[in-house]
This record gives sequence, structure tokens and C-alpha cells, in this order.
Amino acid sequence: MQVRAARDGDIQAITAIYAAEVRGHVNTCEYEPPDEAEMVRRMRELRSAGHPYLVAEQDGRVLGYAYTSAFRGRAGYRFTVEDSVYVAADARGRGIGAALLRALLEASERRGMRQMMAVVGDPANAASIRLHERFGFRRMAVLPGIAWKHGRWLDTVFLQRPLGDGSGTEPVDGT
Repeated sequence: MQVRAARDGDIQAITAIYAAEVRGHVNTCEYEPPDEAEMVRRMRELRSAGHPYLVAEQDGRVLGYAYTSAFRGRAGYRFTVEDSVYVAADARGRGIGAALLRALLEASERRGMRQMMAVVGDPANAASIRLHERFGFRRMAVLPGIAWKHGRWLDTVFLQRPLGDGSGTEPVDGT
């Protein structure tokens, strides 16, 4: 398996993986899966902002994808990113999520990011929580009943991990 930068040609597989999450799970709070054109637009927007957008590929098949995005839009949050990791249902449990998250952490540190947030759409998503905790994320909060999907209220778990020097020193640009 190889982790590499996503390309426009990966969008069909990325769209299919995400559509399965939208339809069948609560890892995202979208109700309708976006089409390929929208997924390309989202990927290009994140990449143009300097965020890593990665795929895990084996034997020519995209098995998962991951990216970071801005945690919040205000300038003071610019050194904090949020990660998103999605793995095809038939490829779970094979270390793909771990490989993608490791690569995101490394890429984000190289970009000078200082904190990474994980927002898990349901405390019952033990696999995602365990994955993040294995990489040094700590649970910071559980926000009860803030999302509605598939006929039920969902709690959301926030996890956080420092990157590089974390908040121990001033950022590179000094502001």
C-alpha cells in the first residue's frame, strides 16, 4: 500500500467512499452525497489553501483518503487544522486509516501547524476514537445532541493533538 497525494483521477473512488459514509453512517452530517464535480471542487479548494489531501492506494485501487481543513475560519486559528479520514468499508482493519493519519500528521507539521483536531460524529465510532488516541490525540469534549441524522440525535467527540512545538512557542510568522 502506498499513501500519496490525491489526483483528480482519484475522484470516482473518493466520491464512492464518501457516499457510503453519508448514506450509511454518522461520520459526516451531510444527508445527500455530493457528486464527483463537487468532490473535485472541495479537493481543489483544500489543496489550493495548502492542505494535504491524500489517498491510500494498493494495486491501483484507492482504499481510503484523508485531508486536513481549517479548524475555524478566523486568523487566530490558522495554526490549527481538523483531520478527516475515510476508508472503504471492505478495507477497514488493515492499517489504512493509520497510514493516512500518520501522513497527515507529518504533512501538517511540515506546514508549521501546531494543533490538530479530530471531530468524531458519534462516541459509538470507537474505531475512529481509538485510531486518534493511538496517535496521541486526547479527548477534549463530548458535545451532546448537537447533530441529527438517521432519526437520532448525535453526540460529537472532540479530540486534540499538538503538532511540532504545539502551543509551547510562538508560531513561525510571529503574529
